[in-house]
Amino acid sequence: MKKYVYVFVLALGLSSMVMADEIDKRSKQSRIVSGDFMLLLKLELKAAMREGGPGNAIMVCKNRAPKIAAEISEKHGWRVARTSLKLRNPLNEPASWELKVMQEFEKRKASGEEIKTLEYAEIVKTNGKKQFRYMKAIPTEKICLQCHGTDIEEEETAALKKFYPHDKATGFKEGDIRGAFTITQPM
Repeated sequence: MKKYVYVFVLALGLSSMVMADEIDKRSKQSRIVSGDFMLLLKLELKAAMREGGPGNAIMVCKNRAPKIAAEISEKHGWRVARTSLKLRNPLNEPASWELKVMQEFEKRKASGEEIKTLEYAEIVKTNGKKQFRYMKAIPTEKICLQCHGTDIEEEETAALKKFYPHDKATGFKEGDIRGAFTITQPM
């Protein structure tokens, strides 16, 4: 009997190590992809700001951000998106697991963790299939404040009301958690 228990415990330990390696490998991939998403979005936002100010940037977030997410999703065969506790676009509403992670990010930030290090990864079974889930916090940067801050110009406020009548994504300060990139990979 002891021999079988030992083999089971050994197998369980190896299984945990394999799982940890898989989470680490997929987290690294997801970190790169979310970084690429952030970079592409930031480049387009800065270009739009130079060309036409914050009003142009609103249109980048409205039109280009979902397309960037769709292009990256298609390229990798994953679901790549953004979400937040304070939504602008209702299509970005967090799933229950994403909501829990976002709330945990806020707690971790409040306890002193740097936003840039806030990430989460797990492997779960959904509908009988394994999938990898990953989230990476998005820090509120200075460029974000013109449309997400506390002192938004009248022109941008009007545009936000027009395109996002139920907008809740204002009142942020630099260094707040604006939201998170969220990735789901089939396994």
